[in-house]
Amino acid sequence: MAVTDEAIEKIKTMITSGELQPGARLPRESELAAQLGLSRNSLREAVRALSLMNVLDVRQGDGTYVSSLEPPRLLAALTFILDLHHDESVLEVFQVRAILEPAAAALAAQLVTDAQVSELRSLLTSLGEDPGVEELVAMDLEFHRGIAAATGNSLLCSLIDSLSGRTARARVWRGLTQEAALRRTMAEHTAILDAIAAGDAETARAWATVHVANVAQWLRQAL
Repeated sequence: MAVTDEAIEKIKTMITSGELQPGARLPRESELAAQLGLSRNSLREAVRALSLMNVLDVRQGDGTYVSSLEPPRLLAALTFILDLHHDESVLEVFQVRAILEPAAAALAAQLVTDAQVSELRSLLTSLGEDPGVEELVAMDLEFHRGIAAATGNSLLCSLIDSLSGRTARARVWRGLTQEAALRRTMAEHTAILDAIAAGDAETARAWATVHVANVAQWLRQAL
């Protein structure tokens, strides 16, 4: 194991063991290096790497702190990685969405509140009868974000949000080029929400699977 990797593992162990809690300030560099049996250069490299992953927060003139470790903060690096991929890799993103989003819809059907159903229903009806492509895609992102939020699982919500945003361009492309894509999307959204509102987890799962698969199938043919 490289020295920097070893340093990263040692700091991670301090966090996972509870020795360093979210928001805690790390000991001074000289003290922490001695405590972990590391050189100060190796420690600096580890801190720099962990700060890029949003695990640590380096505050100039103040010190280094453990971040909040909230999923949205930690998954920001995933969004950056996805943005670097070429269009062909979007199909892989859809494969992951096809696993996560039906599961989220099924879980939401069991846990959703009346207020959340009303909010999602209002979101669908806010576009009117003839929405533009970009308007529909923006609503689509909010719709899937709302379903994930209804699960109460912040990690699942952050993962879906990161992946869904990465496929927005493909969905705009589909809306502009595939006949009846907008109408089909609205119908699928309505079917997913109806199943969630009825507490029908398996139907919600099925419609969410169809919804993601339809876009993936079109993209596969288009590429």
